[in-house]
Amino acid sequence: MIRYFLSAVLLAASTVAMAAPDKPDFTLASNQGENLRLSEQRGEVIMINFWASWCGPCRKEMPLLNELDKRYKPAGFKVWGVNVDANRADAEAMLEKIPVDFAVLFDSDSSVSQQFGIDAMPSTVFIDRDGKVRHIHRGYRDGDDASYKKWIKTLIRE
Repeated sequence: MIRYFLSAVLLAASTVAMAAPDKPDFTLASNQGENLRLSEQRGEVIMINFWASWCGPCRKEMPLLNELDKRYKPAGFKVWGVNVDANRADAEAMLEKIPVDFAVLFDSDSSVSQQFGIDAMPSTVFIDRDGKVRHIHRGYRDGDDASYKKWIKTLIRE
């Protein structure tokens, strides 16, 4: 009985450890020619979308993310795409086929995706104006844009 209890406690502790930090920070190289640091974005609502070139749903989602970035940017909102491919050239080849205007950052060693506990592609993290993680959405299916818009509007209004 005690062994099962200890196993449950250890499992719960490992689950908490894999959760996203309250106020994460990282700096990554971007496709816009400069390194971007999350903590320097305080005051903005940030939607971080983790994606990979081999991910079919990621490809389908990219145009939607571009539309959201354009639509809500005037209200203090930004989309950041964080690519997790080990080879940056794979990401750049996909971006030639599916161009986007928002910043794409390169997490080739997956250190940032690990920091957020990302375990599915794509995964989207919503960060409020204070830099706190407010919601993580795993995967992408048609219709998810409705929940994205709900989160964006909620965080912009705060």
